[in-house]
Amino acid sequence: MDFKVIRAGKTYQQAGAYYVRIQAMARQHNITLQEEFDEHDTPDTKYIVILDREFPVATCRLYELPEEEGDVSAMMFGRIVVLPEYRKQGLGRMLVAEAEKWAKELGCRKAVLDSRDVAVGFYEKLGYTADYNRIVHGWTFRCIHMEKMLE
Repeated sequence: MDFKVIRAGKTYQQAGAYYVRIQAMARQHNITLQEEFDEHDTPDTKYIVILDREFPVATCRLYELPEEEGDVSAMMFGRIVVLPEYRKQGLGRMLVAEAEKWAKELGCRKAVLDSRDVAVGFYEKLGYTADYNRIVHGWTFRCIHMEKMLE
């Protein structure tokens, strides 16, 4: 397969991110669009999309977190999704690597994400540390807060 990773800055590219999320999450897990798309989905939100030729097959959303006193600047990675038929091909790893690169370029020193409990091991292999004291109970999934310092 010939995959291409893009930073989705144009509306049609962002539509690709939305398409992947609707197909792989909303439809598959009976998540309403109101639940899937929240206040962090705006025209200014940063999205990464992986294309198979010109077809969107994976996505990740990024947004900066407000700095807390004494903390370093952090970027939240979320809605990391790969279409079911494209899983187990390294696309999740590609998304996270590009998100980390972009976050560093923007001056962030820490990556943060809330992982579904079934995916914690995947993120640990990428260097993330789980904080089991910070469990997030969302609409559909139980998630574990994870962080990684960016070098």
